[in-house]
Amino acid sequence: MDFSETLEFGHADRKRIYEFVERQGAVDPESVRERLDIEQSAFRHHAAILKRDGRLAEEHGTLRVTIDAGAEEEYVSEDLEFHIRPARQEDLTGIVGAIRQVAQERTYIEAESVADEVDHEETLLRHNELESRMFFVATVDDEVVGWVHLHAPEVEKLSHTAELTVGVIEEYRGHGIGSQLLARGLQWAGANEYEKVYQSVPSTNEQAIAFLEEHGWTTEAVREDHYKLNGRYVDEVMMAVELDR
Repeated sequence: MDFSETLEFGHADRKRIYEFVERQGAVDPESVRERLDIEQSAFRHHAAILKRDGRLAEEHGTLRVTIDAGAEEEYVSEDLEFHIRPARQEDLTGIVGAIRQVAQERTYIEAESVADEVDHEETLLRHNELESRMFFVATVDDEVVGWVHLHAPEVEKLSHTAELTVGVIEEYRGHGIGSQLLARGLQWAGANEYEKVYQSVPSTNEQAIAFLEEHGWTTEAVREDHYKLNGRYVDEVMMAVELDR
């Protein structure tokens, strides 16, 4: 399922099933049926239609939202091999851990907010009538070492834009992982008809600003003294990139 698709279900119970699974991330089918109090044969029918229409998939005994985000890709940089792929619900702990490790540097406020939200909801990917949230991860030996996250409100006036965060834990920087994650995130955004991607960083994060500028991002605005870090006021640099369509 593409994020650009309009969510239509054709039956109230079908919509209830999708929304329950979407909130949970990954859940046992019988648990869904019991919680929603749907008769067994009706539940099987609606679940089958949702799977047929590409809304839900069943993997390892759990139902989850289906999102068309491409395949896993392998990269080799000097002596390091890493992979980039769409995130799965099982990556939640690894992603939150990676974001929190980067956030400890006190230079990435927006990413810290993302970690808090995901950790609180205990759901990684979202696609509903209010918002869409997508993650890709970079892994080394199947462990998450970096991420790219995109969030888009399903509001008509903002439906052409998405917010992005991207980061790599310190030990794995300098191998091109961040560049590949950024490229994968922007490729996905373009394929899903977003026209502009943006993010905000503290002005003290000169490395992140330079990284984005090297990849074609520009500064759209600066909000003076927007952050207070370690007792010191710091400007917010609001950056964006226009996507080719």
